[in-house]
Amino acid sequence: MNAAAQPWLTWLYAPGDRPGVVTKALDAGSDVVLVDLEDAVPADRKSYARDAVRDLFAEPAAGGPAVHVRVNALDGPRWRDDVTAVAALPGVSGLRLPKVADPAAVRQVAALAAEVRGTLPPAGLYPLLESALGMENAYAVATAHPRVAGIALGEADLGADLGVPPDPGLDWCRSRLVVAARAAGLPAPAQSVYPDVRDLDGLARSCERGRALGLLGRTAIHPRQLGTIVRAYLPTEQEIERAAEVVAAAREVEGALALPDGRFVDAAVVEGARRVLALADRVAA
Repeated sequence: MNAAAQPWLTWLYAPGDRPGVVTKALDAGSDVVLVDLEDAVPADRKSYARDAVRDLFAEPAAGGPAVHVRVNALDGPRWRDDVTAVAALPGVSGLRLPKVADPAAVRQVAALAAEVRGTLPPAGLYPLLESALGMENAYAVATAHPRVAGIALGEADLGADLGVPPDPGLDWCRSRLVVAARAAGLPAPAQSVYPDVRDLDGLARSCERGRALGLLGRTAIHPRQLGTIVRAYLPTEQEIERAAEVVAAAREVEGALALPDGRFVDAAVVEGARRVLALADRVAA
């Protein structure tokens, strides 16, 4: 999918040491497949996982989802070997960076990735904020390097660090993330994973909460979660109709205006309506 044409809504994790699962994830219908070298891989299988990813993505992707790799934590010793291995792969277009606490760590990864990647298109960097310090530095991390393409939360570690439950304890952090991303000119952040893969009703309610906070889309740990996430984050027919009315009216009159139904429209409302329409094509897909 072309991210410039439509925002991504789904990111599906797959463990890097299970190439068969990764292959199935590529066909699951997610916008992005997140191949994990970190939490999903036992310590004694880290090297195998890195080699498996190298074998799978040694060639450029021929259509299908974007492929990002979550390297090992930046506060540990393995991330350099991960970046050296996977940043050189033509089939990988993004690096997900766990446990980012300050912008200097992002710049270290960016420098190594650029060196390794050579003439390949630069890889996007996606820092994960998973600590109180990371949250304090959210905007600095988001603007640490031009290759930063998005930011997100690692909610399990963040909740443990802060000593709060995910809901509603992390709502302030979610809103802080949304503000930092917007201020940095990055896409609206995706919501973190919902850990109960069987509770689709709970997932839908959680997505509704995230959408109200300004998040867009969600990471998933099982393909069965993808449809629920997409439905939760797509605009409704009524929202699409109202957005189309706003954009059409803005073409006729410059500046602020009032619609026949009494709605007041200014530049901010028009921009929001255009974001709604950017997602609208997926409703019919």
